[in-house]
Amino acid sequence: MEAPEPHTPPIVSIVGRSNSGKTTLIEKLIPVLRQRGYRIGTIKHTHHPIAVDRTGKDSARHRNAGAATVILASPGQIAMFKAAASESLPPLIRFFDDVDLLITEGYKREPMPKIEVLRTAVGTELLCRNDPTLIAVAADAELEVHVPVFRLDDADSLADLIEQRFLNDRR
Repeated sequence: MEAPEPHTPPIVSIVGRSNSGKTTLIEKLIPVLRQRGYRIGTIKHTHHPIAVDRTGKDSARHRNAGAATVILASPGQIAMFKAAASESLPPLIRFFDDVDLLITEGYKREPMPKIEVLRTAVGTELLCRNDPTLIAVAADAELEVHVPVFRLDDADSLADLIEQRFLNDRR
């Protein structure tokens, strides 16, 4: 008997310039989608080193000794450190087989559906204006663009769009 195919959740990436409000928007979207009964996973893309696994701690010692994967387990949560050749998204998706939707922050160059956050104090041009995977914009200004534009604080309407496009068959 063959093992069942792993579940691959739909992915939506929240993109935009630094300090545009990507994390804040994700913080608003998650509870709205959870209230609607969905399990949400997230991946935050960063160009900075991750400093959770501190030198001298047992987990860092395991990694320094050559372990390819180290998991810290405590009541109610785990943290995993895994050797990786790059931070590209495809190999990471397999860790999210228990969620209905994977929201990524960043990954603006990946070919996946994107919602761009535009805060005019940070920049006035969309990074993904000509990206065919752009599905919406959350902005603090009126825009002429080929996708729906939502207010920065309108998590309910953005959740409606995500639910209609990616989650209707997940209930």
